[in-house]
Amino acid sequence: MTRSLLSMTLIAACLGIAAASAAQEPTAPAKRPPKVLHVLTEAQLNPAILLPPPVKDGTKEQKAELADVQQAYNTRTPERRAQAEWDDKHETVELFFKTLGPGFDLNKLPETAKLIAVVENEQSVAANMAKRYFLRNRPWAVDPSLVACDYKPNAAPLTSYPSGHATLGYSEGYILAALMPEMAQPILTRAQEYAYSRVVCGAHYGSDIEASHVLGTELAMLMLKDPKFAAEFEASKAELRQAGLTR
Repeated sequence: MTRSLLSMTLIAACLGIAAASAAQEPTAPAKRPPKVLHVLTEAQLNPAILLPPPVKDGTKEQKAELADVQQAYNTRTPERRAQAEWDDKHETVELFFKTLGPGFDLNKLPETAKLIAVVENEQSVAANMAKRYFLRNRPWAVDPSLVACDYKPNAAPLTSYPSGHATLGYSEGYILAALMPEMAQPILTRAQEYAYSRVVCGAHYGSDIEASHVLGTELAMLMLKDPKFAAEFEASKAELRQAGLTR
């Protein structure tokens, strides 16, 4: 074999190995695009207007709040801890399934499923806007003995105010109660219990939950004033009425 032919053969072999190696390298998962508001505006959800600031770390008020979290965390029963851990892992409308019963099957309620998806999107953006604005330390960032249900070693600590879980529960709870007023009390009670699970988990302060209640309720009320969303709400209500879930 001539020297030039040998060189070409070696180059081709190297290129083949490199290509095979590249093909075997794992590719990074594609990043999801950030969520954006579809019904409301950032001006409507301005956290500086809707919510008071949380108390600062090290103050008498913050220490009292932390003591309340420690009390809830350290005295929780095994049953309440299990409920809080379940709630932590179900940050969707699924939190209301047991309350509403088997008839509330979103696979058979497309208009309602679409409506709930819009609420979940808006509340997620709103809660994250507020978290980024206030940048409050989580209780477990102040007291490492509080191992929160959703704690991860690389978790961002400045995400306490308000609670995303609680904002979800209160915003969806308000909409569901308006859709099915006969079930309003059980729905709103479940939203409250779901929110308190964040304290039981050691993940949030009580005032984080209060802020979520304000934000989630205000968000739901604003959405119901939007003409397009109001029309989708009426379509969902008609669907639920047809399914025998409301009058």
